[in-house]
Amino acid sequence: MKNLDFSTYLSPFSWRYGSLQMREIWSEINKRKLWRKMWVELARAQHKMGIVSKKELDDIISHQNNIDIERAHEIEKEIYHDVMAEIKTYAEQCKVGGGKIHCGATSTDIIDNAEILQIKQALELTKKRLIELLKNFCGKIEKYHNKICMGYTHLQPAEPTTLGYRLSLYAQDLFWDLKYIEKIEEFIKGKGIKGAVGTAASYDRLLKNTKYTAFDLEQEIMDSLKLEAVDVSSQTYPRKIDWFVMVALCNIAQSLHKFNFDLRLMQSPNFGEWSEPRNAKRVGSSAMPFKKNPDKAEKVCSLARYVSSLLNVSWSNGALSLLERTLDDSANRRVFFPEGFLAIDECLITTNNLVKDLMIFDNVIEKNLEKYGIFSATESLMMEMVKKGANRQETHELIRELSLSAWSEIQEGKSNPLKDLLINNHDIKKYLKKEEIEKLLDTRSHIGNASQRSLHLAKTIKNFRRLADKKL
Repeated sequence: MKNLDFSTYLSPFSWRYGSLQMREIWSEINKRKLWRKMWVELARAQHKMGIVSKKELDDIISHQNNIDIERAHEIEKEIYHDVMAEIKTYAEQCKVGGGKIHCGATSTDIIDNAEILQIKQALELTKKRLIELLKNFCGKIEKYHNKICMGYTHLQPAEPTTLGYRLSLYAQDLFWDLKYIEKIEEFIKGKGIKGAVGTAASYDRLLKNTKYTAFDLEQEIMDSLKLEAVDVSSQTYPRKIDWFVMVALCNIAQSLHKFNFDLRLMQSPNFGEWSEPRNAKRVGSSAMPFKKNPDKAEKVCSLARYVSSLLNVSWSNGALSLLERTLDDSANRRVFFPEGFLAIDECLITTNNLVKDLMIFDNVIEKNLEKYGIFSATESLMMEMVKKGANRQETHELIRELSLSAWSEIQEGKSNPLKDLLINNHDIKKYLKKEEIEKLLDTRSHIGNASQRSLHLAKTIKNFRRLADKKL
């Protein structure tokens, strides 16, 4: 941060959101190093094919990392073309081989392949963070797989579940997000070396009267980059690839928003079962010293919402790139890829810390379960009465009326009287004894297979992680 100039506008992504690692991937230095890597590999292949001499190639390689952004920007002001400005800067440094840099190429032969390399670097870091988050979720699921808590639908008490099972819902979403990334990786390919409209005509001409073809040149370069090329392209790689990548980021944003929104609900005093981890000096409000706001979860929700808005831009780029290429995608792509990845990076880092040190208040969970759990237990009561001869519809209405009566008491701030209302009801006592009613009203017996399912998911994710680690 000390090298930043705060007297002019800086993006929050320059210093506030995202990691240094992700910023380095999308940095101007890394971008230009990847451009020069492309030019080196192009020259290396052309040397093999007799177009570039050994001295020219050695000269080009020797200056590969001599990035001079100041000089490149100086030239760009004059010629209004960033790639050509970098070519001229590179060529000025290469007194022997400079004249052969970019021979036969068009700008997107360089920048599109370089961008795919950046995307792959950024996805690897994103996957690493996602796997770490899943690891922490699995630990919490295993720890709380038997911790019974109240379940809520419509933000109203519903039936008991386990905390581990609720956490499994978030983990399953994120697990699918990870698998989606691995599914689309086969589509994340470079443009290859195909020239101005994708036909490789310039390379065919360049290689005329040699034993090599444009196919050979492309294969040589892409093999050295360890990057697969699309079969066909226009001037650019298909912008549908950008769409696949942005969908992957939006998937993660959606999942993280869901968890963090629920955390915000659970931290509110009316629920009060969870809280963000807090250090002693953390300030919740400038006006209200007592506040304990879930501002980290709110930050994740805010950034996730922003990422979701970027999806339309990438869709439009793919749909509106006319014929072999228009340039109206170029400016926005400089923005949404770095910012999308940096936003998700920040969201994953923050959520990882929240999950790892999530504060769980057992006493509040027990209190809410005691207060509301008996309502859900009435389903078991009703089924048992029907099995013993009661009319299902009449029993449903009876329990509904008693439950509403109990709700009236609760809303006046009194304790829940439903248990006594059920035990002392004349119509219920026709079918069930007091001991049977009390047993049926034990909410702890009404969680189904939540514990087993949550443990099974955690095991599935951990096994997949081990496979993923081997691949990585």
